[in-house]
Amino acid sequence: MKTGLVVFAAASLVAGQPLKAQDQVPPVLSLEEALEIARANNPGYRQVRNDIELADWGVRQAYGTLLPSANASGGSSWQGAGEQQFGSLTLGDLGFLNQPSYYFSNYFVGLNYSLDWATIRAPSLAKADRRVTEAQIGLAGADLEANVTNAYVEALRQEEALRIAQLQLENSQFNLRLAQGQLEVGTVTAIDVGQAEVQVGRSEVAVLQSRNALETARMRILQQLGLQMGSEFELSTGFTLSLPTWNEEELRVMALGGNPNLETRRRSRESAEINVSSARSSYFPSLSISTGLSGFARQASNTDFQVAQAEARVAGSMAQCLSTNDLYSRLATPLPPLNCSQFTFTDVQRQSISDSNNQFPFGFQSSPPSVQLQMSIPIFQGLRRQRNVEAARLQRDDLVEQIREQEIALEADISIGLANVRTAYQSALLEERNRELADQQLRLARERYQLGEITFVDLVDAQTVLAQAEADQISAVFAYHDLVTTLESLIGTSLRN
Repeated sequence: MKTGLVVFAAASLVAGQPLKAQDQVPPVLSLEEALEIARANNPGYRQVRNDIELADWGVRQAYGTLLPSANASGGSSWQGAGEQQFGSLTLGDLGFLNQPSYYFSNYFVGLNYSLDWATIRAPSLAKADRRVTEAQIGLAGADLEANVTNAYVEALRQEEALRIAQLQLENSQFNLRLAQGQLEVGTVTAIDVGQAEVQVGRSEVAVLQSRNALETARMRILQQLGLQMGSEFELSTGFTLSLPTWNEEELRVMALGGNPNLETRRRSRESAEINVSSARSSYFPSLSISTGLSGFARQASNTDFQVAQAEARVAGSMAQCLSTNDLYSRLATPLPPLNCSQFTFTDVQRQSISDSNNQFPFGFQSSPPSVQLQMSIPIFQGLRRQRNVEAARLQRDDLVEQIREQEIALEADISIGLANVRTAYQSALLEERNRELADQQLRLARERYQLGEITFVDLVDAQTVLAQAEADQISAVFAYHDLVTTLESLIGTSLRN
C-alpha cells in the first residue's frame, strides 16, 4: 500500500496538480504516508516549492547576460505632397517645386555586447540565490513535517481522550447498576441512584465532547494534507514512550548542521557576500561593443518631378553645348563644334527613372556598416556607490550576527529541550503510577460501597480521582511526544527511530 502511494504521489509532483482526496487517503494512514501526501498536496508548501523554477530561470538569465544581445527593427512611413521647410528656406526657394508624396521604409539589425564585473558575477549570485530558495523550500518542508506530525499526535491524543471518556462512561454505568442493586436490598436510598444517573449523564457529555474533538483533529490532519473534508481513515502509527538516551553534544552538532532555519540564513549570507562584490564592481570600468546593419527605401507617388528634373538637366546641357559651339565659331581660328545631339531626353531614360523609383517597401539601399567600441570609467557618482557598498556590507554583517545568534539560541534550545523531554518522560512514568493507584482506589471504594462502609459520594470521588489521573497520564505522555517533535524541528531530522 505504501509503495503504491509513493508512486502515485510522485506522479502528482510530475504533473504539478493536486491529487484527489479519495485517491490519496488510504483507509489506514501512517505518519509517513501523511507526510508524503502533504508534500504532494499542501497548497502552502507547493507555493514555496514552485519558487525553485523561478530560481532556475534566474540562473539561466544570469548566464544569458554574458552573451551579446541582438535586436532587429523596421518601419514604414508616408510623407504627403507640399512645401517642406529647411530652416528659413523652403524647397520652393531652392527651386524644387511640385514635390510629390513619398513612401519610406527602413530596417536595422544590431548586435550589442556589454561587459562589467557585475555581469561576470551575475551567475554566481544567481546560483547563491537559488541555494537560498532551496534552503527556504527545506525550511517550508520542515515546518510542514512538524505541522503534520503535531496534527497527527493531536489526533492520537484525542483518540486516547475518547477512549478514557468511554471508559469513564462504562465506570459510571457500572456505578449506576451498583447503586440500583444496593437500592433493591435496601442498603441505600434513591438519592444514590439519582446521583449515579447524573454521573452517567455527565460521562455521556464527556464522550460527546471527546468525539467532537477527535473529529476536529482529524479534519485538521486533512487540512494539513491539502485535502477536502470527509475522507475516512484510521491512524496506524503509534508513538511509544521511550527513555530519551540522546547525547546532548551530538544533538547540538546535528542541530548546527541540519537546522533548516540556520541553513537558510547561511545561504543568505553566501548571497550577501557576492552582493558585496557586485556592489564594489561599480568602481570598475565597463566595456561595450555594438555593430549593426541598416537600409532604407524611398518611393515617390509619381515620377513627374524626377522626369521634370531630368529633362531640365538635359535642356541645360543642350543650352550649354549650343552656347559653347557659338563661342567656338567666333574665335579667330574656330574650333570644331561639339555634338549637341547627344543631349536629348529619351523614353529609355524616362523608363529608367520609373524603374528606379519602384523601391517601396523592400527595395532597400544598404547603409555603410559600423562598429563602435566604448569603455566607460566611473569617476564620481555622488557617493551613491559608497552607499551601496556599505549597505551590502552591513547586510552581510547582519546575517553573520544572525547566524551567530541562531547558533547560540540552538545550543540553548537543545539543552532546554532535552531537559524538558527527560522531565516529561519521568512525569509520564509518575502519572502512570498515579493512574494505577487511582484505579486500585476505585476498586477498593466499590468494595467498601457494597459493604456499606462509604457513601456514594465517596465512590464518585474515587472515580473522579481516577478520571483525573487518566487525563493527567494522557497529558503527560503526549506532552512528551510534543517536546520530542519540537526537538526534531530543532535538529532537522527524526529522533523517534
